[in-house]
Amino acid sequence: MGVKDLQDLKKLSMLRSQIDGKGIAKIMNDDFRTVGPEDRVVDALHIMKETGSQDIPVVSGNEYIGSVGYGTLLKKKSVLLDSKIRTVMTGAPCVTKEAKITEVAELMIMNNARQIPVVDRNRRIKGVVSRSALIEVAASIKAFREIKVWEIMSSSVETVKENDLLEDALEVMRGLDIRTVPVVDASGTVVGIVGMKEIIDNNWRRKGRQTVGDLSGKHAPSAILVESFCATAPETIPWDSTIGAAAEMMMNSYISTLPVTENGKLVGILTQYDIIEMMAACKEREVMFVQISGLDEDDKYYSDVMDELISYEMGKVAKVNRPQSLTIHVTKYNAAGARHKYSMNARLIMDDDMISAKEIGWDLPKTTEDLLKKIVTMVMDAKREKVDFKKKIR
Repeated sequence: MGVKDLQDLKKLSMLRSQIDGKGIAKIMNDDFRTVGPEDRVVDALHIMKETGSQDIPVVSGNEYIGSVGYGTLLKKKSVLLDSKIRTVMTGAPCVTKEAKITEVAELMIMNNARQIPVVDRNRRIKGVVSRSALIEVAASIKAFREIKVWEIMSSSVETVKENDLLEDALEVMRGLDIRTVPVVDASGTVVGIVGMKEIIDNNWRRKGRQTVGDLSGKHAPSAILVESFCATAPETIPWDSTIGAAAEMMMNSYISTLPVTENGKLVGILTQYDIIEMMAACKEREVMFVQISGLDEDDKYYSDVMDELISYEMGKVAKVNRPQSLTIHVTKYNAAGARHKYSMNARLIMDDDMISAKEIGWDLPKTTEDLLKKIVTMVMDAKREKVDFKKKIR
């Protein structure tokens, strides 16, 4: 079985049943930490550091009222560590024990969440479902041992070298809104991996830290090299290995990112997010699933324009291959003074293929249009290649 087999409704239904058959109650963790709205940001960061959880539920009394996330805090670099949680918390989704695992997977993708609280009818938290719990489910699904890593990995990978400056790695992370970057040598061999977690853990010991930015490297000395922070001998996985094997490796090694190699050279990257996105694609639905994440309040004004562009360009795709899901993540950053630039990463899953694309630009609607046109071109090129191949073998 491969990704293309998900177009077979019978196979898709069987896979969905295997995933959802595990049940929320069986995979949720009832040993979790919470914070209150009057607690401090530094208190939440302490819990994240101690537990490894990147989303901490916020409760008022016994009621779940929101979440404070690692990713959200990293974007608020000027926030003081003594700030109240209520100033940075977000309204995050929750589920009951009756929810299906594919629904939880979709919620994680839609909200870029690391864990989803499980509540009762009074919104009292009974447990949490983490990304790691879903990865454990994936590792147990037989069909996932027939889907290859190359079918869902991201082949466009940003890297740094050991003798690059730490600021270079941070710039890559900020620009792409990612938290880990592979470290390669001159021949393209993976020799390490540097993550925001390692940077924050190191900066935690520094004196004079007052803001989140102080922890995430905003004021890091420019002369520090990547080799001072990177983890060496990182876990990697061959491109022709299976998703089941990758999920098992992530589960056993407590990691969220796997560099993908071919003959020892880096050819892609596979994350927990990629696997969970595939699980979400198995959710029963009647229409194409579209998710745009990363838009801030100022840019949500463009949502309708983006929806129209997606509808128009996906109409072209539908003529040659049925689109099942399209996820677009937007990262906004200052590239020149106060002027904002947009980095957009998209993944389109179709009946028998998957396309990943990236686009950078100054204008959000124009960048969206360019990204979608690039995807359509890639779909059409792939279709022509298949037709040409069939002609050759006749």
